[in-house]
Parts: sequence; C-alpha cells; structure tokens
Amino acid sequence: MNASPHTLVVGAGIGGLTAAALLLRAGHRVTVLESHIYAGGSAGTFYHKGFRFDAGATLAGGFAPGGPHARLGEMLGLDWPVQPVDPAWVVHLPDGRAITQWTDRQQWEAEWRVAFPQTARFWRTQERLADISWDISSRPFPWPPASARDFWTLARALRPRTLPALPYFFRTIGSIAHPRDPMFKAFLDGQLLIAAQTTADQAHALYGSAALDLPRRGVNHVDGGIGALAQTLVDWIRAHGGEVLFRHRVTQIEVKKGRATAVITQKGERFSGDYILANLTPWALADLLGPQTPARLRQEVIHRQPTWGAFTLYLGLDANRLPPLSAGHHQIIRDHTLPLGEGNSVFISLSDEADGRRGPAGTRTATLSTHTAVTPWWELRHTSSESAYLARREHYIAKVLDTAEQAIPGLAQAAILSLAGTPVTFAFYTRRPLGMVGGFPQTSLLRARGPATGVGRLWLVGDSIFPGQSTAGVTLGGMRVAAAVLQTSRAATSLWSTAPSPAAD
Repeated sequence: MNASPHTLVVGAGIGGLTAAALLLRAGHRVTVLESHIYAGGSAGTFYHKGFRFDAGATLAGGFAPGGPHARLGEMLGLDWPVQPVDPAWVVHLPDGRAITQWTDRQQWEAEWRVAFPQTARFWRTQERLADISWDISSRPFPWPPASARDFWTLARALRPRTLPALPYFFRTIGSIAHPRDPMFKAFLDGQLLIAAQTTADQAHALYGSAALDLPRRGVNHVDGGIGALAQTLVDWIRAHGGEVLFRHRVTQIEVKKGRATAVITQKGERFSGDYILANLTPWALADLLGPQTPARLRQEVIHRQPTWGAFTLYLGLDANRLPPLSAGHHQIIRDHTLPLGEGNSVFISLSDEADGRRGPAGTRTATLSTHTAVTPWWELRHTSSESAYLARREHYIAKVLDTAEQAIPGLAQAAILSLAGTPVTFAFYTRRPLGMVGGFPQTSLLRARGPATGVGRLWLVGDSIFPGQSTAGVTLGGMRVAAAVLQTSRAATSLWSTAPSPAAD
C-alpha cells in the first residue's frame, strides 16, 4: 500500500521527459522507454562523420524568467546549456527586403516601422494579445479542460487584464492584420507557418500573437546541439533514481478493464505501471493499443488530416568559405504568389561559431528545412519505383539549396558533407507515423487537442497536445500532464486509504 506509484513514459521527447522528471520529483518511480539511441526525438541531435546535426528543431525559447524552461529549471534545480541569440533570425522576402527579428523590443519596433510603416495598429494589438497569452500560460492552464477541476483551475488563472482578449477568441491573425502589402502578408505567413503550423488567415489570433512574439521572448542556441536539452533531463532523471532505457521500442500497450496497465517492448520485455504517458502522436498511440483503441481515438486517427512533414538538408560546412553573416538563422520566402513550404520557404540554422562540439575544427553545421506534405513522398515510396522517389529527393535538395543561396551566397560550395531527410527518413528514425512533425495547426482553441486518450491512466504528451510544437510548448504540455497524473494518483491514494481493510470484512 505504501509503495510509490510507478509511471511509464513511452518516448524520450522533451514533453515526456519533463513530465517524468516532475513525477519523479513528486515521489513516483519513473521508467522512460526510448526506441532510439539518444533522447529528444524531433528535438534531438545526431552524430555523423564527426558532425553533430540537429534533427529537426534548432532554436529554443522559453528560458527567459517565467518561461516554461526557466520554470522547470527552477523546480528541478538544473542549469540549461543555452546561450541567448540576438537577433533571433533574419527573414528574406521576395522583393529583396531583409527583416531582422530583434529580441530587443525597441530595435524590433524600429525595424517594422521601416519595413511595414502602415502596420502600427496591428503590432500594438499583437503585442497586447501576446502579453495576455504569455501571462496566462505562466500559470497552470489545462486547456482544453477535461474535468471540473480543470475548469476551476482555468477560472483561477484568469485576471481582469485577461478580459480584453475575449473579443479575439474567435478571430484569426489575418482578420486583425488586414495585410494589404503582399510582402507583409508573406512575412506573417512565414513566421506563423514555423511557429503555429499554419498561415495568417487560419492562425488563431491569441495563439498566433504569442507565436509572433517568440523572438521578443528570447530564443537560444543550445551548446552541443538542441539534443542537449533532452540529455540534461535524462541526466537529472537518472541522478535522482529514475530509469531512462534506450533501444527499448514499445510495441504494445496492455489495457485491462479500461485501464492501461503495462507495455511490451520489441525484446518481449513487459513493464507494468500504475500510469502510462505516451510521448507519441495519436496515430502512433492507436498502433500500440491495437484492438484496445477506444472508438473516439479510432475515429480521430481515421478522420484527422495528416500534419506537415519536413524535408531537411544537413550540411557540414567549411567555415572559411562562408560569407560574413549578420545572424546564424535565416528564413527565406522565395515567391509570395505560391504556397509556402515545398522549398518555396526555407529555414536555415547555422551552428554557433564558438561551439566546437558540432564538428571538426574550422567547420560549422547547418540545418536547412522546409515544410512538406507527407503523402506524396509515401505514394512514391510505395507505388512508384525507387528511382522516382530518389529523383524527387534530388529535386528538393537542389531547390532548397537554391532558395538558401539567396540568404547565404556560396553555401553549396562551402558544403563538405550533405545529408537529406524526407518524411520517410523521419518515420524511420523517430517512429512517427508517415514522418509527421510539428503538431497540429493552431487554428482554433476550441479544436485544440488535450492529453486524454479514452483509456484510464493513459495520457498523451508531446507536440500533439496543446499548446503544440516547440520545446517550450511541449514543456508546458508535460507540466500539465504531470499535474493530471498527480491529481489522479492522489485521488486513488485517498480512495484506497479510506476503504475498509480486508480484516474489517
């Protein structure tokens, strides 16, 4: 009766590790099972021929006072291996304008006043809504609410200064920006695509305002690569008595009497637990539940549209052949009359010049990425010849490099190593179905997905639950799930302690 509850976490992404660490701190026994050889998932760093490449995410926010990572660090007593980046990145527009995303608000205002002088009213509204959104997220905010307790927690999180946001609850960024300048619209669309997985006409006004404010909230270079964040959590968990097991791919989640009770790995090992957290997408979770998948989850994975995938190019660079650069991160929008992604918009992240752990002496690494629809890649993989798939990959390599050259001339010539990743690649290494990354587009708070799965004592965590993608976003989600597990655990303990003992029967 006095044994500590045992929580299993499937997947060592940052959201799952965050929840695991908080539950361990609260007295749970914790076991994290990860199929790969390193932690972080889409926010991991892999090693190849002397270089360390960020697999997906390259910049991290949420470390400023009050931010998710800062709060987690205070709770756990750990230091993050991060260095502030300013400017955050430079946006290169089709007409040749380069917009610098300064962290300093005065510098940023001077920048947008020159670039988009007719947009003062929008930026004032955006800043006000962003302040409200960040203020709310700094307190417990279980959205969407799943219980009476969640509604009570939400009510307590609201303040009088929250009320001005109410008229924007059903609006989008596009409806308050009214972008008449096509370059201004291209700028907004580009920022929102990378931060909210959708563009201005669909991005929710409150979420989108906070997303547009990310550079002002501070972004950071992670020493040794973005995967060092996850490794910091792994080290903390292990130092405090928890388990993190790599090369342990979970193939099944057992369900008895409506509750998750255990997981089975590809090695045939069975791990039983009182609570299970799935750092997975809904599609991956349904695969592990099999016939035990609840009807609602089964319908969700049938009817939900696939999320974005990423085409990514990893470059090892001769640093001496790079031109002088004002920033290490760049976003290029090639043609504003065409949809973004698919090589028409590319994000470039160069490793910090002072970070000698990213490659051999005299080198730097670069991650170039563009949003891409996952289905065409799999159609070629399954229904066409291998040559057709490879031809598409080569076409994307050339297109992404050509787009990137608009920001960094000579980038291709500086490359001494090149690796390409498609959604097929991501699916193989991250086990994410179809290679989907980034979470769901944030178009409506009413359609946001919470952590509930329909199975007792089983929760989702990661970028599929609100507030979605980014290391800061999944950290907030991990905090919410840890709180939900503790509420359930305490309720179960209370029920057990007040039940009649066997001797009384």
